[in-house]
Amino acid sequence: MKLKIVLVFILFCGSVRAQNVNIIPQPKSVINGTGQFTFNNHSTVGVNDASLLPIARYFQKQVSQSNGFTLAVDNKDAGSVIHLLLTNGDPTAGAYSLKIVANEITISSTNRDGVFYGVISLLQMIKDQPRGESINLSTLTITDTPRYQWRGLMLDESRHFFGMEKVKQILDWMAYYKLNKFHWHLTDAQGWRLEIKKYPKLTLIGGVGNYSDSSADPQYYTQAQIKEIIAFAAERFITVIPEIDMPGHATAANKAYPQFSGGSVEGYPNFTFNPAIDSTYQFLGNIIKETSTLFPAKMIHLGGDEVALGVKAWSLNPSIAGFMQKNNFADVGELERYFFKRVADTALNAGNKVLAWDEATGTNLPADKTIIFWWRQNLPGQLHLAVQKGYQVVLCPRLPMYFDFVQDADHISGRRWKGVYNTVGSVYGFPERQLQNNEDLQSKQIIGVQANIWTEMIGSEKRLDFMLFPRIAGLAEAGWTAPELKDEEAFNNRLKASIKIYDAANIYYFNPFDKFFHDEAIDFGPKIRRMPKPENVDYGDEDRPTRRHRHGHSSKHSSSSKHSSKHSSSSSKHSSSKKSSSSKKTSSSGSSHKSSHKKKK
Repeated sequence: MKLKIVLVFILFCGSVRAQNVNIIPQPKSVINGTGQFTFNNHSTVGVNDASLLPIARYFQKQVSQSNGFTLAVDNKDAGSVIHLLLTNGDPTAGAYSLKIVANEITISSTNRDGVFYGVISLLQMIKDQPRGESINLSTLTITDTPRYQWRGLMLDESRHFFGMEKVKQILDWMAYYKLNKFHWHLTDAQGWRLEIKKYPKLTLIGGVGNYSDSSADPQYYTQAQIKEIIAFAAERFITVIPEIDMPGHATAANKAYPQFSGGSVEGYPNFTFNPAIDSTYQFLGNIIKETSTLFPAKMIHLGGDEVALGVKAWSLNPSIAGFMQKNNFADVGELERYFFKRVADTALNAGNKVLAWDEATGTNLPADKTIIFWWRQNLPGQLHLAVQKGYQVVLCPRLPMYFDFVQDADHISGRRWKGVYNTVGSVYGFPERQLQNNEDLQSKQIIGVQANIWTEMIGSEKRLDFMLFPRIAGLAEAGWTAPELKDEEAFNNRLKASIKIYDAANIYYFNPFDKFFHDEAIDFGPKIRRMPKPENVDYGDEDRPTRRHRHGHSSKHSSSSKHSSKHSSSSSKHSSSKKSSSSKKTSSSGSSHKSSHKKKK
C-alpha cells in the first residue's frame, strides 16, 4: 500500500514538473521522460513530405536567429535527428504530437498546421535555454490540440499607420503564440490605407492624415505590399482578413469621392455612405471585388458598426427620405439593414464569407456564410441572437479583449469601462471568467476569440508594443488552452520565464510582475511624473526578472481630441496631441509616396 502511495506521488510530481515546461499556450498533455536530447550545429531536420519543407526552413531560420545554430534541412527523413512528419492521428487542424527522446525529436500531425505548431513549441523550448555551443532539452512527450480554430488579433491602421515591417513583426509574434487570424482594419474615418486601383483617390486623398494629424502625408499599402504581407503571413499559417468599414466610418472615402456621402451631422462629417443611390453600391461593389481578388482568405469584414453616430444625416436628406418612403422603410434602421444586405450580397457573390460587428446580427444574412464579431459585452442579447440565428461567432468584447484599454490601475493613457480595465490575467481567464453561466458559450457556433487593438491613443511602435505585450500571451491561452487545463499561477510562472524573450527582441512591454520595470509608454495624454518605487516593498529575485536597461521615457504631449463611442469612447476622457520630438516613429510606411511615418513636431 505504501509503495502504491509513493508511486502515485512520484507520478504526480512528474506531472507537475511537466506543466512547468515554458510553452505558451499551455499544451493539452505533457509527460516527462528521463534523459536529455543534445541540440547543436550537427542536428539535421528531415521531412517525410515535400510540403513540409517550408516549415523545416522556417525552423532552420528561427534557430539560426535565436541561437546561432546552422541546421541542415533534408528533403528526406532518413538520417535526420529532427523529424517532421505527416501521419494519421487527430484530424483537428493544428493538433500535433512532439516527442523528444535521447537521440531524436519527432513532430507529427495529420496536417501542416499541426506540424508548424509542433515546431513552434520546440522553438519556445529552445529559446528558453541559454545560448551555447549546444542545448540540452529534457525528454518528454507532448500531445496538443487547439480549443478554437479562430485565434485572432485585429490591428487598426486607419487611425495611425505603422507600416509593413511592424506588421511583419506582429505576425511573427502571432506565430510564436499560435494565433492564426490577422484582422486588418484598413479603412475608417481617419484614413484609407488600401490601394484600390480603380479608385486611386481613395489613397491619394483618403489616405491623407491620421487621428492626431489631419494633414499628414498619405500613407497606405500598395497592392504589391499587401501581397507580400499575405505571403509572409501564410508561411506562418496566419490568414489575413481585410476590413472595409461601411456604411459608417466612411469619412476618408467620402473625402476622396464626396458624391457617395450620406451627409454630415455635428461631430461626424460625411460619416456614412449614401444608401439611396445606385452609384454608391456600384462604387462599393467594385471595391469589394478588387479587394476579394487581392486577399485569398475569401473573407471580407464589412464593418457595419456605429452607423447611428452619423445616421441622422439620412433623415435630413430629402432624397434619402424619399427613397425610404418609396421602399416603405419604417425608419433609418431598416434602411441600414437594406444597405448592409445589398453590399453583403456583392461580397457573397464574389465568393467570400461576410464578417461583421454584432450590429449586423439584425440583418437577414445567410447563416452559413456569415461570421459575427461580438464586441459589446454590455449587450449579451446580441451574442444570444447571433447564436440563435445560426451565425458563427467570434468573441471579442471590449472587456477584456480591447487592447487599447489600460492594463493597470496607475496607467493614464487609454480607456476603461466604468472603471474596469484589461489585465493580462483577465485576458487569460477569458471567456469562462467573464461569461459564467452563459449557455451561449457552449454553442458550437462560437468559433473563437480575438483581441482588437484600436489606435486612436497609439501612434508609435513603442506604445503599440506596450499595449500588446504581454497580453498577447494571455490571448494565446484564451484561444488555445482548454478551460479545465487553465492554471493562472502556472501561466504566470511561464510568463515570467518568457519575459527574457521580449528583452532579447527589444520589445517595450508592460511587466505585470514589476510595473516599475518600464514607464508607461504615452503617445497622447497628460504628462505625469513617474511613480517612485515604494521603498518598503521587497519584490525578491523570484518575483521579478533582473532589471535591464530602460528603453526610454514618456513623451510630452498637449491638446485634446475626441473619440468615437465604439473604438475610443471612455467613461474618463483623455487628452491627445501630435507627437513631440522626443518620440520617434521607426517603422517604414507602406505608401508609395512616403518611406517613413512622420508627424509634425
